[in-house]
Amino acid sequence: MRIVVLGAGTVGTSIAELLCQNRHSVTVIDRDPAVVRRVNDELDVRAVTGEAAQSSVLFQAGVMGADLCLAVTNGDEVNMIAASMAKGMGCRRGVARVYAPVFRDLSTFDYQRHFHIDRLLSLEHLSAMELARGIRHPGLVAVENFARGELEMQEIVVTERVSAVGAPLKELKLPKGVRIGSISRDGRLRIAGASDQILLGDRITLLGSHEEIDDVKELFEIEPPRKRGVVIAGGGETGYQLARVLEGRRFAVVLIESDRDRCDFLASHLKHTTVVHNDIQRRASLEEERVGSADVFVACTGDDENNIMAGVEAREMGAATIIAIVSRPDYANVVGKLGIDHTVSPREVVAKQVLGFLNSGPIISRMPLASGAGIDILELEVLPEVAATEHVLANVNLPSQCLIAAVIRENYVQVPGADDRLAPGDTVVALVQEEAVEGTVKLFSRGRT
Repeated sequence: MRIVVLGAGTVGTSIAELLCQNRHSVTVIDRDPAVVRRVNDELDVRAVTGEAAQSSVLFQAGVMGADLCLAVTNGDEVNMIAASMAKGMGCRRGVARVYAPVFRDLSTFDYQRHFHIDRLLSLEHLSAMELARGIRHPGLVAVENFARGELEMQEIVVTERVSAVGAPLKELKLPKGVRIGSISRDGRLRIAGASDQILLGDRITLLGSHEEIDDVKELFEIEPPRKRGVVIAGGGETGYQLARVLEGRRFAVVLIESDRDRCDFLASHLKHTTVVHNDIQRRASLEEERVGSADVFVACTGDDENNIMAGVEAREMGAATIIAIVSRPDYANVVGKLGIDHTVSPREVVAKQVLGFLNSGPIISRMPLASGAGIDILELEVLPEVAATEHVLANVNLPSQCLIAAVIRENYVQVPGADDRLAPGDTVVALVQEEAVEGTVKLFSRGRT
């Protein structure tokens, strides 16, 4: 595929290198001539000097016939404008990296839809979702990445003989905004169907909003499991997003931050998180916050060394599981020997997202739900005059191995019901068995039945 990368910083260069390794044709744009020379020398790409948001530079880079434009400069506004211009000039997909949370906040303004961009990527948010996945359900990809953070997927193990056991899913009378996405039984993960029954020992995934999922968990549990204690070290954007995802009935979250003003912000925006003003670089501070009794300790400051050292201290104090943000690849072989159970690299996380965009037709992105499960999460663009829009969902001839998990319409995300109907301009998030992907995509493609 032909891909244009705007910005040759750390992120842009690592993405370009990854794409080259996967034998794609890559053009890189950067405003710094010295950076362009270095990229030309080190990578098998075409590098162009110029401003990412200038039409003449995009034209020179050949964006008109490109399959994907990735805008990853250090300016949020430049990235959104450049990705929007690229799509307007004929590029099939446009993706922009943003840092400021306001650009992903649908309650104020839908920047993604306004600029006709396929995805706004935040390294900090993606990293937080990866950390949350390691805490909540390590085997599953976080569906929040696809549903713009409005929906989530939670995993429950059915260990008691509750009312839901033995009943067909269609008789459970779940709220409209909640759906059972998959059932894992005897080591096999499959998409849940209306006639399926839940058995003791099943691991099921619930799709919906955070609050709605919590409200229906009593159908599957006599008593909820005890709250797990999570201590997050670092209240930057990654730590903040992680706390937002975890706080609630299942986790008792403590967030430690050294900046007083940032603590005030965190305390006012996190309803069920204990925010502590303290310095994680001091062992006494960690002891003071009883880190040793935590079920999970997460180090996500902006400094690899601080994260590693805090993780080592927490391990020595007795914390059960240690997770850390570690960006530098040369630390990969070291951290495991120091007692850190799991690391997350923002660059690797965004690289996986980028590879998921390398598709054709109506597919915006495609990623496996879980490693080796044979189920993909498809993000599909709903085009005019396609078969998927002709009837309500109950009457659309979807493969039995396909579940429409979410529909994004304008600035609203919902779990659809059988009587809902797709419309051109919608974005659909679907769980699909690999063998049913082709049949599903046909329903969203023009000129096919």
